[in-house]
Amino acid sequence: MMERETIFPASRHALYEQHGYSAAIRSGDLLFVSGQVGSREDGSPEPDFAAQVRLAFENLRLTLKAAGCGFDDLVDVTTFHTDPENQFATIMAVKQEIFPQAPYPNWTAVGVNWLAGFDFEIKVIARIP
Repeated sequence: MMERETIFPASRHALYEQHGYSAAIRSGDLLFVSGQVGSREDGSPEPDFAAQVRLAFENLRLTLKAAGCGFDDLVDVTTFHTDPENQFATIMAVKQEIFPQAPYPNWTAVGVNWLAGFDFEIKVIARIP
């Protein structure tokens, strides 16, 4: 049986503790990252949508960094959106900042009606170099 190693960013925010989950699990050379949201240190949502999306990517970056990888190591991305039609332009602008050129990771976007007070969530699988 393969060992699983839990990964947490240096500044573990309150959501992990409050809801009892790991930021990521390393299994071999793969990193499975739990959905990252635009939460502030206390676990509360960033109210401005564009800032919330950027903060979700920053929380993701910190989790990836804790495992020794970064955005270039992403293999699979799934994002969740509470209002995809009205949020799409903002999300695409932030996505362009994070991934300015090919090769891009594969990406699946899913519209949902609830994200525990958040409006955007990003879940990824990465290969650890």
